[in-house]
Amino acid sequence: MTLLIRQHPSYFEPSTSELPQGCAPTFKMSVASTMLARKKTKLEVFQAYSKKLSERGDIDMSAPGFLESLRDHFNRLPTRYALDVNIDSLDVLSHKRLLEEARSDPTAVSFAIRPVEVVVSRHRDSSQSPTISQSRHKEKTYLPKPAFGSSPNLQALTIEAGEKIADEDMASPSGHNHDGEHMTFYEITVASADQPKLLSRLSEALSDLGLNIREAHAFNTNDSFSLDVFVVDQTERQTNSNLEELLGDRLAQMPPPSGAASGTPQLKLPAEDPIASALSAMQQIPARPGSPAADDWEIDIAQLQIDAKVASGAFSNLYRGSYCGQEVAVKILKDVQDDTSQYQEFLQEVSIMRKVRHKNVVQFIGACTRKPNLCIVFEFMSGGSVYDYMRREGMLSLSQVLKIAADVSRGMDYLHQRKIIHRDLKAANLLMDEHNIVKIADFGVARIIETTGHMTAETGTYRWMAPEVIEHRPYDEKADVFSFAVVLWELLTCKVPYSEMTPLQAAVGVVQKGLRPGVPASAPPALGQLMEACWAQEPGKRPAFRDLTPRLQLMLQAAKDEESRRAAAAALAASKPVPSGGLLSKLRGKG
Repeated sequence: MTLLIRQHPSYFEPSTSELPQGCAPTFKMSVASTMLARKKTKLEVFQAYSKKLSERGDIDMSAPGFLESLRDHFNRLPTRYALDVNIDSLDVLSHKRLLEEARSDPTAVSFAIRPVEVVVSRHRDSSQSPTISQSRHKEKTYLPKPAFGSSPNLQALTIEAGEKIADEDMASPSGHNHDGEHMTFYEITVASADQPKLLSRLSEALSDLGLNIREAHAFNTNDSFSLDVFVVDQTERQTNSNLEELLGDRLAQMPPPSGAASGTPQLKLPAEDPIASALSAMQQIPARPGSPAADDWEIDIAQLQIDAKVASGAFSNLYRGSYCGQEVAVKILKDVQDDTSQYQEFLQEVSIMRKVRHKNVVQFIGACTRKPNLCIVFEFMSGGSVYDYMRREGMLSLSQVLKIAADVSRGMDYLHQRKIIHRDLKAANLLMDEHNIVKIADFGVARIIETTGHMTAETGTYRWMAPEVIEHRPYDEKADVFSFAVVLWELLTCKVPYSEMTPLQAAVGVVQKGLRPGVPASAPPALGQLMEACWAQEPGKRPAFRDLTPRLQLMLQAAKDEESRRAAAAALAASKPVPSGGLLSKLRGKG
């Protein structure tokens, strides 16, 4: 993978307008100004930024195509980029250059590193000014603020650090007290062609270098590129140039986007007749004659008929079809011949699905393991996913929530007894049959628990991920219990967890701030307590599914009884005759 590193002077040298004389940078914003900012459009932000560049006097605004390319930069990124980025600096131009470098070579990862600074007041005496004196400011060399420095996560970090520093001063035996403390972080900006699991791979690369992610902002452009901005600090201090070299070496190990390495477009099924193309491609592979008993799950392609596409994902397409007269779902992998790790995940999924048979786990029927046409065949779930069901039906009753939860808990208890961790439990991976029985699906990232009982390496989906998985610490089956608690929140609210945040921002909040979705008001106390226990920060404090299942079944029976009682009371009230007498008849002289 090509690496492009750019240290533009304008990117690393703060302008004088960034730091007001006599005061430290502040990240405070009133509620009114926040609401006003949120009403701005990308065009208005572009115009405001262009005006600020013109006022600087050191930017050639008349260069051919400059303003057009700047407007195009804002248009290609989501509105939240324009609303959140610091337009008082040259960060936007730096982001634009990095994306242009990535576009010029889609196999490249273009990145830049710069130190950024947050100043924390250390005054404990309320009579003193919270700002640092101008004379002390003159003695310091200032670093720029982060490009998205007004975010709540970084504000909270600053406050916590300030309190810690003040406590250390109070405890100092020498009585030495400083006026202010400059906290130095690094801002790492990465631009590249977008690809599946990009955020996961970038966060893993930073973690491998001993960098703690304090803040993260991820943006996708409308032409399939990604701009990711991280604010980090280090467990081991290194020079900027050394860190740049180490990060460059680490990012070079990331796989290039699918199809980019060879310069050829990804292989896709023709839009005019995708079913016929899929069948034609698969039938080029002859069936394996005389397959031994150990491979009796290897499907006979001649017996597989594909009828229609059901869904499309980053790595595979899902079709409805039939196999030997049975209605089935067929998961066909895309371009897997170019990605060895993806092929290994496919084999792992086949291996795990062959081992399981439970009424709350999707039933495996067979697979074709011959490249390049790899597929998995399993029972067809006519009810679709629980995620789709919630959006189709609206808010669920308490008994529906608990019934789904009990089904999932039974399936997960079975998997854990078989030493299998799912690692990506969420409503989208739970399927329903025609009888509304819920079954666990998608074992693409599932794994067998190792003999040590713990695993490492991050996987899954950030919004549902346990803190120990996010931090790349050893973990066990209790990581699934954490995800199950977030699934319960999904079922009660019919919403996506942390929808107001980017996935990586949510992950940072879960680890650094103990962020949780919160127990919904509609949850009974017993269910709320169960959720809080399941998403406890420490894995050892979370219950096992073998304990959760009977608790959920008791809650389900109680909910059904209560709903039956209310239905009976409502029916009785509706059947009562209306009295013929009363106030109206008395007014008419008939009482």
